[in-house]
Amino acid sequence: MPQTVPPFSELIASCHQSAVHLETRDVYGVEEEDADFAAWRNGQTYDLSDRASWWNGFHQSVADAVARGVTVRRARVVSEPVSDYIRYEHSCTAQNIEAGEDVRWLPRRLASDLLIPGNDLWIFDDRLIRFSLFAGDGRFIVDVLEDAAEVVKRHAEAFAAVWERAIPHEDFRI
Repeated sequence: MPQTVPPFSELIASCHQSAVHLETRDVYGVEEEDADFAAWRNGQTYDLSDRASWWNGFHQSVADAVARGVTVRRARVVSEPVSDYIRYEHSCTAQNIEAGEDVRWLPRRLASDLLIPGNDLWIFDDRLIRFSLFAGDGRFIVDVLEDAAEVVKRHAEAFAAVWERAIPHEDFRI
């Protein structure tokens, strides 16, 4: 039977302490980002002071969680030289930070001795994982939930190892 995965906004709304996000792909082909990515490639940038031009439901969900005391961290493992998509993400990361996330970057060359999960993931309160599965070309396929304590523990440890070594956004240059 297929698993019903609640939307991100519901998962983070149920958080009390922490939400961590690990990204490991160099290219994403997520439809809801296609227009923004194309606009960025054509030179468009966002003015952080004009929140109405870029703030969305994701940002609001993160900001609401942070206001409740939830710590939200994102780590991105990236190849170098970085892909255009990673350049795009880097240019938009100030939006994540404005919403309340703490973001770090780990060049893949510094991660060879780490065990990194095979799929991107969110871990909510060290109790639930939402794995995001993607096709080889970056297209999103499906989200899958996992709550087995040992699996959550191993992935939380993997995230912690990446986080410890990763470079804070304000210091990461591409």
